[in-house]
Amino acid sequence: MSEMLRLAGVSKGYNRGKPSEVIVLNAADLVVAKGEVVALVAPSGAGKSTLLHISGLLDVADAGEVWLDGREMSGLSDRARTEARRAEVGFIYQFHHLLPEFSALENVMIPQLANGVAKAGARARAQGLLDSVGLGPRASHRPAELSGGEQQRVAFCRALANGPKLLLADEPTGNLDPATSDQVFAALLTLVRSTGLSALIATHNLELAARMDRVVRLVQGRVA
Repeated sequence: MSEMLRLAGVSKGYNRGKPSEVIVLNAADLVVAKGEVVALVAPSGAGKSTLLHISGLLDVADAGEVWLDGREMSGLSDRARTEARRAEVGFIYQFHHLLPEFSALENVMIPQLANGVAKAGARARAQGLLDSVGLGPRASHRPAELSGGEQQRVAFCRALANGPKLLLADEPTGNLDPATSDQVFAALLTLVRSTGLSALIATHNLELAARMDRVVRLVQGRVA
């Protein structure tokens, strides 16, 4: 299979050159194929979020290369990186970060409107995504009127609103109880599979990790 994401020799440290320097990633290599769903497992503080942020062009590595859909990203200008991120990558976090004053439907429409999609088209796609995760009847509800699991499913739809090729998720069910976590993760996996996305999902939950195509671990700054 062809590659969606490749990290080659990626290193990242903080407080560089100081006695307190912390090396988070140390010449890390990783490949995610097109259509593949990969679990990234590591303890808290091991660098999962840093790896995801570099993969999604939110952060810049100190060394190494980041390839996205066959294109090398490391040398791009800030503007080009932003454009690539908007077009290619969707993000999901542990907390949903929905805008409280807007309905579920509007929360999923907003990224599309910001990307220049006409209102009618944005509304239709948002409704379709919410329908696909069982939230069609709840589309007009604001986040405060939704359960935690429902809020996170809206966040999934928002992440996919602009049709990204790569989904990056950082503990997407980590803030939910076990039963809800299982249900919400099943909805996420169904959504990813049905759209043919590539996904890199960081999780502490080994049972959830086992349901993905492959499990990789971050050990002392390297992917194993």
